[in-house]
Amino acid sequence: MTKKALVCGGGGFIGSHLVTRLKKEGWFVRAVDLNYPEFRKTEADEFVIGDLRDPRVVDSVLDIYFDRVYQLAADMGGAGFIFTGENDAEIMHNSAMINLNIAKRASQIMPGLVFFSSSVCLYPDNNPLDKKIKYNEERAYPAMPTNEYGWEKLFSERVYQNYSKNRNLKIKIARFHNTFGPEGKWTGGREKAPAAMCRKVAETKDGGTIEIWGDGKQTRQFVFIDDLLEGVERLINSDFSGPVDISPKETISIDELVDIVASVSGKKINKAHIPGPVGVTNRKVNSLLMKEKLGWTPEMSVREGIEKTYPWIEKQVKSKKMVRQAHHK
Repeated sequence: MTKKALVCGGGGFIGSHLVTRLKKEGWFVRAVDLNYPEFRKTEADEFVIGDLRDPRVVDSVLDIYFDRVYQLAADMGGAGFIFTGENDAEIMHNSAMINLNIAKRASQIMPGLVFFSSSVCLYPDNNPLDKKIKYNEERAYPAMPTNEYGWEKLFSERVYQNYSKNRNLKIKIARFHNTFGPEGKWTGGREKAPAAMCRKVAETKDGGTIEIWGDGKQTRQFVFIDDLLEGVERLINSDFSGPVDISPKETISIDELVDIVASVSGKKINKAHIPGPVGVTNRKVNSLLMKEKLGWTPEMSVREGIEKTYPWIEKQVKSKKMVRQAHHK
């Protein structure tokens, strides 16, 4: 009998890639989101356009038994969206409503399991100058997330954990790092750092200069989309419910990220550091729990991921430029 999966947020970058993976594995997939995927035709068997903040929509899409419910839907974006402070009320309200609705409805129909995508944004930034410090899953408490997006993720983790405790809902929780790859947002303010840097380099001539928010020394761990989905699958198939960080070995600065993108592009790129939202100064999560519980760590280096991502973004930039030129003729 064909297994069934519901992908909430199936129109987003991670969600659309997840749908494709599930279909390759033979699943029946229903996806739901506010919009269809922006850069590909959905491969879902059913795609529902709906607002998961509305409990009636949640009831309508969770109307049959699903072996898995993947809850990826959230109001989110890159540093230009979640660190400015201008979108905090919407971020907290919208994402919390979605998770409260899904947890309640799932507890009523009891799917095989509910997977919730949390975030490393829920960790504090207690030692911004100490680059040797490593976070682990326990450092989420005492709680002091770096932004409201992180606070909502921490709250929603507890929502699912308490529905598991009080209603026997089977859950799995993973904390996502900055995830990148082809077919993700690359412009408009909600794109993540790898996509933003790929866009800036693609838009700049050889020998040109791009602007970087902050001093460029802030460090991150970036996960390629295929590795992220592999980590999710391994968590689901494990005996562990989470939360667990899907954290790569490699930690690089934003300046180093730009250097990698420039190298892949074949261009010489200069950097101009300007004021702007930068988020935490240093974030490095150890992978001890992931190695212990999943027996695995992400395999693709940032450079290998950029080699797959940059050509796609460069193509989008060139296509957009051609459209603008056509309009000006």
